[in-house]
Amino acid sequence: MLGLTKKPATAGYVNFSFRISAEQAAKVKKVLTSLGAENVQDSVYWEEVFPNFSPSVALRGARKREGLTQKELATRIGIKQVHISQMEKEKRPVGKEMAKRLAKVLNVDYRVFL
Repeated sequence: MLGLTKKPATAGYVNFSFRISAEQAAKVKKVLTSLGAENVQDSVYWEEVFPNFSPSVALRGARKREGLTQKELATRIGIKQVHISQMEKEKRPVGKEMAKRLAKVLNVDYRVFL
């Protein structure tokens, strides 16, 4: 079994993101810097990192991770297998209630399917 070999570099730190007026920005920056805050510019939007991500990709990935076939998943949530296939091919939308049913069986947050 693999274990952690060292503490993550970000342990003990918290990230903040907030909006303030332009007039107050310099004051706030000065105060935060005096407290040891750093300006982190290396963050990117998740869409840039995963440009091909979609609810259908999340559904297929979660289903395969759980080792389920489309038929098995359909049986567990009480729908037809063809509906799972259509959702995975982006031919059928995944509504909120369906996302919650899928999430419960696939052990994920339902919002990944929306």
